[in-house]
Amino acid sequence: MPNHEIILGVTGGIAAYKSAALCSLAVQSGCDVTVVMTDAATRFVGPATFAALTGRAVRRHVFDTDGPGASHPLGAHIELAREASLLCVAPASASFLAKAAHGLADDLLSTLYLSFTGKVLIAPAMNTEMWNKPVVQRNVAQLQADGADIIGPDSGWLSCRDTGAGRMSSPEAIWERIQATLAS
Repeated sequence: MPNHEIILGVTGGIAAYKSAALCSLAVQSGCDVTVVMTDAATRFVGPATFAALTGRAVRRHVFDTDGPGASHPLGAHIELAREASLLCVAPASASFLAKAAHGLADDLLSTLYLSFTGKVLIAPAMNTEMWNKPVVQRNVAQLQADGADIIGPDSGWLSCRDTGAGRMSSPEAIWERIQATLAS
């Protein structure tokens, strides 16, 4: 998969640790990866982890002053969106799903989602009760209708000590879907 520019969006949730493994798979396969983290994501995995894996600054704010797109007069979201082949949000929290489904852009990742015209892959992760809420299911259906590819969530043991739907798909499964998407 060399010569592909991927944006990996990481939102808040314990599944963010899996995103580091996904990032590593992409980089080892020859892809260039820029990681965009929400503030909540940094409560679970530090930006230094992704910077070490990618060799790039992690992007966190619309008007960052360093890293790819920082010099763009309209903000990083424009430059990043124009350069990438694919946007993958993993994990995608209920908050991100709602923002994306309703066009709310109040941070770099949600603004980037709105300005991105390429292929989008979203890997939800949350508690079973949250995942089963009708509003979350409506948001997922809206994102699919808008052209986003949704992978998962899987069922299994969750960090809240429950077992059920809401577990982020494995990094390997997400990477396989990314490869298939980029090849199509």
